[in-house]
Order: sequence, then C-alpha cells, then structure tokens
Amino acid sequence: MANVLLVDDNSKYLKDALPFYGYEVQTALDGVQALKILSKENNIDIVLLDVMMPNMDGWQTLKAIRSNEKYKHLPVIMLTAVNEDQKMVSGLKNGADDYIVKPFILPNLLARMEAVLRRSSWVDKPKPKTQYNIELTSKEKEVLSLAAKGNSNKEIAEKLVVKEVTVKTHLNSIFKKLKVTNRTQAVLLAMQAEIV
Repeated sequence: MANVLLVDDNSKYLKDALPFYGYEVQTALDGVQALKILSKENNIDIVLLDVMMPNMDGWQTLKAIRSNEKYKHLPVIMLTAVNEDQKMVSGLKNGADDYIVKPFILPNLLARMEAVLRRSSWVDKPKPKTQYNIELTSKEKEVLSLAAKGNSNKEIAEKLVVKEVTVKTHLNSIFKKLKVTNRTQAVLLAMQAEIV
C-alpha cells in the first residue's frame, strides 16, 4: 500500500478511485493544507499536486516541498488542465517528477504513479490476485455496463426501456452487492472483477 497525498480542490473522482488500486489517500484542498499534512505525517509515498488551486497554487507548493529537507525527495506528479510545453518544462525543472494533463484517463495516471514510485525506490510487493465473488442479475450487469460507458440514469432508462426509478433501484442493489457507495466505485470494482 502506497500512501498518496492528493492536493486538489476538486478531488472526489481520484479520492474514490485510487483506493481500488491499493492506494491509501489523504486529501488537501490547497498547498497550505498539503504542507501542514506533510509536516505532521512521515508515511506519504507520493504527492499528486494540482496546479490551479486557491490560496497556494501547485507551483508554490512544489517549491515549498523541494526546499524542505524532510520531504524534498518525495515524488510529486503535477496535475493540470494547462497543456503548455513551456510550463511543463519549468515544472519539471522546479522538481516535479512527472506531469499529467487533465482530463486524463485513469490507467495513464496509475502507470505514471507506479513508474515514479519505482524510481523513488519504493518497493512494490506483488499484490495478491483478488478473488471476486459477486452475483449480479443480468439486468444489473446491463445497468452497470451502461453506467461504465458514462450513461446517466435517464439514458440507461431509455436504452433499457424502463423507468428511471427502476434504474436507481438496480444501482442501489448493485452498490449493496459490491459494498460500495457510488457509481465511480461500482464501475471501477466491476472493471477489476471483469464484470463489465
């Protein structure tokens, strides 16, 4: 288990997604909060750092991390909506280990995180292959499959020719069976278990 500090003022998706891939996640809304967490914690393995944030942006936070003896070697991946080569280069010069442009696909981010952690000599122990024993009805599988493709409840209802409330009922049943609390987690778990 690697411990991730996710510094982003809009972090819900990654906060929900990363635990499914074996990461412990702590979040901070801005650089000020992030530096407070880093000063107290000794177990952070990697920082995912958004560039655009209130109070203290990603660049200022990165400089503060790199100038502190305690965590100056901590791996940092910058997350940004800005796709400008010049800014990326200056980010890497300022000490970022990698840079990923939003919107990104999750497997790309995960691969980069693993690469950065490997480079930082974090030892990746082989993860046991989890056995999933999930019994979903064929209708629940259909609903989950459509949800995985990004369809809204309304769109799923139209495609399956059922009422929207029926879709919600199926989703609630799926959440209970998968022991999750939201769509993102349900879809990720279903993908891991190869249900969808």
